[in-house]
Amino acid sequence: MSGRVPRRAGGGRAPLHRVPRAGREDVLYRHQLLRVRGRSVAWVPPLLLLIGIMAIDFNSTGKFRIISWIVLVPGIAAAICGLWGTAAFAALALGAYVIGDQSWPHQYQNGLPDFILVAVGGVLAVLACAVRLRGERRMLHMRDIADTTRRTVLRPLPPGWGGLDHAAVYLASDVEARVGGDFYDVQPGPHGTRVLLGDVQGKGLGAVEAAAALLGAFREAGYHEASLITIAERLEIRMTRHREHTAALGRDDGERFATAVLLGFPEDCPDAVDVVVFGHEPPLVVGPAGVRTLPPGDGLPLGLADLTDEGPPPVHRVPVAPGETLLLTTDGVTEARNDDGAFYPLLVDVAGAVAADPGTADPRRLVALVRDDTLRHCGRRLADDATIFAVRRVTSGRPGRVRLPS
Repeated sequence: MSGRVPRRAGGGRAPLHRVPRAGREDVLYRHQLLRVRGRSVAWVPPLLLLIGIMAIDFNSTGKFRIISWIVLVPGIAAAICGLWGTAAFAALALGAYVIGDQSWPHQYQNGLPDFILVAVGGVLAVLACAVRLRGERRMLHMRDIADTTRRTVLRPLPPGWGGLDHAAVYLASDVEARVGGDFYDVQPGPHGTRVLLGDVQGKGLGAVEAAAALLGAFREAGYHEASLITIAERLEIRMTRHREHTAALGRDDGERFATAVLLGFPEDCPDAVDVVVFGHEPPLVVGPAGVRTLPPGDGLPLGLADLTDEGPPPVHRVPVAPGETLLLTTDGVTEARNDDGAFYPLLVDVAGAVAADPGTADPRRLVALVRDDTLRHCGRRLADDATIFAVRRVTSGRPGRVRLPS
C-alpha cells in the first residue's frame, strides 16, 4: 500500500480528516462495517446461516443431519447484534430446529438432546451478548475519558490561531490509552505568537502530568513574557518544581525530563523565526525551494539544567521565507523502524515529496504525508508516541496583535 495521501479528482491531496487513521479496529469501526446507508445489517449473517443450515438439512440424507448446527446462529448473533436481536435469533433458531427436525420421519429425528443443546446455546448466546455489550460500553466510556484528557492537554487549535497556518497529528503507541507524554501548543500574545512542542521522558499518566504542567507554564509565560529566554527559564523552573513535587509524594517517576522546541514568531520581523531547542530534534524548514534543517542548538532537556552552569539555551533567529513551513516531530517519528531495523528517513522522504510536488509544503498536506509514510515504514507498529506538527505564517497577512485584558 502506498504511503502517500490519496489524491482527489482535479489534483491536491485529500483533507487531513478524511485520510484513514492509524490504529486497530475498534467497536465503532466494526459497527460502521455492519451498516449500509445508515441502516444496520448485522442481522444478515446469522439469518443467512440459519437459512443455509435449514436448506442443507432439508436436502441431505437421513444419515447426515446438520439441523443441530443451528445452535451456531445465536452464537454469531451474539458477536455482532444487539441483545434483543440475539434473543430473537435464539428463539428463531429453537423454533426452526423444532420445525426442521419434525419434518423428518421419526427414525431420523435428533429429538430432545439436540433440542436442549439449541436451547442452552441460545441462552448462553444471550448472556455472552450482554457481557459483550457491557464491555463495549465500558471501552467507549474509557475512550471518552482518554479523549477528554487528550483535549485538556492538547487543546484544539482554531484555524489561523495566532496568525499561523497549522496542522497536527498525535499518534499514541498505546492505542487503547490514546494519550501520552507528547505535547504541543500555539500561544498568541502581545509580543507575538509562540509555539511549543515537546516529549516527556517515559510513558503513562506521570508523563501526561508533566506535559500538562509544562503546557500550563507555557500558556501563561508565552502570553505575558516579551523574551523567549524568560519563557525558557519559566519552563525549566516548572519542570524542576514538578519533579520536586512527584519526589515529595514518594513516586518513582521523579526523574523525568522533557525535550522540547520553543518557537517565537516576532511581529517586528515577519521573515524570521526565533528558535530555542531543549535537547530535541531541530525543526525542518519545508518550502517549494526544498528542505533544510534548523540549527540543532546546544540546550539540555527541560529538567536537567542543574547539570550545568551555562543557563538557558540561546535563541537563534532564523530567516524563513513566505510560504515555508516549519515541521516539528517527536522521536516517535524519527525512531520508527521497519522490519529491517532501519529508521524512518524523515528528511529524505519530505525532500523527495516536495521535489515532486512543491505544494506538499502546505501544513495539512505535509502532516498527512509524514503521518502516512511513518506508519507505512513501521508497519503501523509505533514503538513510541509520535507527534507531527507543521506551522507557518498566514500568507495573507501578518499575525494579529492580541490585546491584554483591561
